[in-house]
Amino acid sequence: MRPGGNRGWLLRLVIAFGFAQGAVSMARPAVSYRALALGADDRAVGVIAGVYALLPLFAAVPLGRRTDHGRCMPLLVTGVVLISGGCALSGAAGSLAAMAAWSGVMGLGHLCFVIGAQSIVARRSEPHEQDRNFGHFTIGASLGQLVGPIAAGALIHGPDRAATSALALLVAGAVAAVAFTSLWRIERRTATTARTARGDRVPLHRILRARGVPAGILISLAVLSATDILTAYLPVVGDHRGIAPAVVGLLLSLRAAATIACRLVLTPLLRLLGRTVLLALTCLVAALLCAGIALPVPVWALGAMLTVLGFCLGVGQPLSMTTVVQAAPGDARSTALALRLTGNRLGQVAAPAAAGLVAGVAGVAAPFVMLGALLLVSSGIALRAPAREPQGADSSVRRGAAAGRT
Repeated sequence: MRPGGNRGWLLRLVIAFGFAQGAVSMARPAVSYRALALGADDRAVGVIAGVYALLPLFAAVPLGRRTDHGRCMPLLVTGVVLISGGCALSGAAGSLAAMAAWSGVMGLGHLCFVIGAQSIVARRSEPHEQDRNFGHFTIGASLGQLVGPIAAGALIHGPDRAATSALALLVAGAVAAVAFTSLWRIERRTATTARTARGDRVPLHRILRARGVPAGILISLAVLSATDILTAYLPVVGDHRGIAPAVVGLLLSLRAAATIACRLVLTPLLRLLGRTVLLALTCLVAALLCAGIALPVPVWALGAMLTVLGFCLGVGQPLSMTTVVQAAPGDARSTALALRLTGNRLGQVAAPAAAGLVAGVAGVAAPFVMLGALLLVSSGIALRAPAREPQGADSSVRRGAAAGRT
């Protein structure tokens, strides 16, 4: 597969990811509202949010191993099918147990799509293009996170939230299915045979010992845990503070819009600060803002905090992808990305469960203090484990900046 070249494949991948992520971002708050309507308490909401990541926790590495020596497209198709089905069936579920199960199916579908998509970006990008291409790729996720909560908030209204949240989940399933329209000519069939014929698999311990891989995994875990708990628990905070679902959806979308803005200017930020300083600084600011959400601030202040927080959280995901890809052995990049996603899902299992526990003991705002501590630790990790810059980084950043403006 020839890296570089025409980037129409990347645009199509971004569009498909936007619809898939939009469906998930629409479904996650809808699941929380439906669970509350069906009688769930704060702890049960945390458990259901954690189940979303439970199946992916065990499936990520085998899927990554398979992708290292095969095609990525089957994972994209499977992912869309599982996301669509998981969303729709969550809306039809009549019990908390069934909602948790279908939430797990939705999470498995999201994992399949992301492993396949990230592997395609890694294969089709030159080393100097990876920060830019991963940044542009994650814009698809941010677009979905921008539109999804607004759509969920618009649909979930009135006294019968069980019915309106179910409708939102059914619509989310239909939105996910639209991703099929962009899944064409993203991956070439060439080089599949060569990949399949490669030698023994690289041991996991060798991948994990590569300089930069553990730091990339831990930073990604912290950033995604923050995003995930924001999505799952801001509706609970809003419910306790009397903030309407439509306003909560708008607040979540402000965060996503700021993340998009961050990724659009990622290349000049890298040129100005470098990857290590940029990661450490944004994690530090995000830590302070997450802790600040626990304060009983007015809605306008909460919106301002979430906007800056979204900008800071926009850095961690694309740069941790590049860090892991460049640090891993060349024939184990998909497995390394899968290990990163395993760390993400571990955080998505543990963080909501811990959040539910903390919320039950100290109140619904307390999980955000916990997130602040996690991001503070990740800031220190970023400083202690500097990311390796690709060869020719200076010239490539200039080329990336020019390409990003086209």
